[in-house]
Amino acid sequence: MNILIKTPINKDYRSVFSQFNVKLFAALKPPLVKLEIIRFDGCKKGDEVHLKVAGQRWVSHITDLVENEDEIYFVDVGAIIPFPMTSWKHIHKIERTGKNSCNVVDDIEFTTGNKFTDKLLYPALKAMFMLRRPIYVKELS
Repeated sequence: MNILIKTPINKDYRSVFSQFNVKLFAALKPPLVKLEIIRFDGCKKGDEVHLKVAGQRWVSHITDLVENEDEIYFVDVGAIIPFPMTSWKHIHKIERTGKNSCNVVDDIEFTTGNKFTDKLLYPALKAMFMLRRPIYVKELS
C-alpha cells in the first residue's frame, strides 16, 4: 500500500532539509505511541535509525540521498520492522515550489504481506503521518 502526504512550508527547501535531524525526528513521534530512539545516524546514504516502537525493534537503513535544483530526498528502508509489517520504504522528500517555499513529502510504501491486513493498517498509519503536518509547519517554518 502507498501513503502520500504533502505539507507546504514557507522556507527554502535546502534550509528545510538541514533541519531533518534527531530533534525533528523526536518531535514527530505519534501521540500515544511508545517510541524510544536507540540510534539516529542522520539522513545520508549508509546511515541507520534504530528504534523501539511499542516494545518492538525497528531498524531502518538510509539507502539513498539525492539532491538537485528541484528537490532533496532520502530513502529509509526497514531492515527490521514491527509485526505485522513485512516491508517498509519511506521516501522523505523536500520539493522546491518557489524561491522560499517547498513541500515536505512523506511517500510511504508498506505491506504486511496480506491485502486485508494492509487495508486495516492503512487508516492508522495515514492518521499518524497526517499528524506530522502541523509539527512540520511549527518546527520547519
